[in-house]
Amino acid sequence: MTKRPTKSLVLVFVLLAAVALSGQNQPQNSGKSAAVFKQLTSLVGEWEAVQEGVAVKETYTVTANGSVLMSETKPADSQPMITMFTVDGDHLIATHYCVAGNQPQMITGVPDDLDKGVTFSLERVTGMKTPDDWHNTGVTLTLDDKDHMTQRWTYLYKGKTGTTVFHYTRKK
Repeated sequence: MTKRPTKSLVLVFVLLAAVALSGQNQPQNSGKSAAVFKQLTSLVGEWEAVQEGVAVKETYTVTANGSVLMSETKPADSQPMITMFTVDGDHLIATHYCVAGNQPQMITGVPDDLDKGVTFSLERVTGMKTPDDWHNTGVTLTLDDKDHMTQRWTYLYKGKTGTTVFHYTRKK
C-alpha cells in the first residue's frame, strides 16, 4: 500500500519550484548594474560648472529608499531640470525632465564603470509636440576623479544633432 503525499508536502514542493524558477528570471548582469549604480551614488553632493559663460549648479541626492539617484541641474539663466537614475535589471535608466517640456528616457547596455564613462542612449521620449522639438538623445557621465566629472549630452533639434559638454567640479 502506497501513501499519498500530504498537502503540506505538496505545498513545499510547489514553493521550492517557485523559488527555483524565480532565480531563472534574474538577468545575469544585474549585479553589474547595481555596482555601477552604487558608483553613481558617489556623486551625491553639489557640483559646479560654467557652460558658455553660464554658471550651472548640479545637486545629486539619493531618494526612494536608496533606489533612485536624483540630479537637479540649475543653470543660472534657466529653470531647474531633474534627471532620475535607477537600476532596471541588467541596465540603468535615466529619465530627464527637461525645461523643453519633454522627458527623454535613456538606457545603458550592461554598464561598465563610471571612471570609464557610463553611456545612456535614447529609448523613447514623451511630451514632444512635434518630431522637430529639441530633445536630448543621450548622456555619458564620466567621473574623472573624485572631484571632477564630465557630462556629454547629445541632442536632436529640427533634424540636426549636437553635443554639449559640461565639466563639473565638486563644491566643497
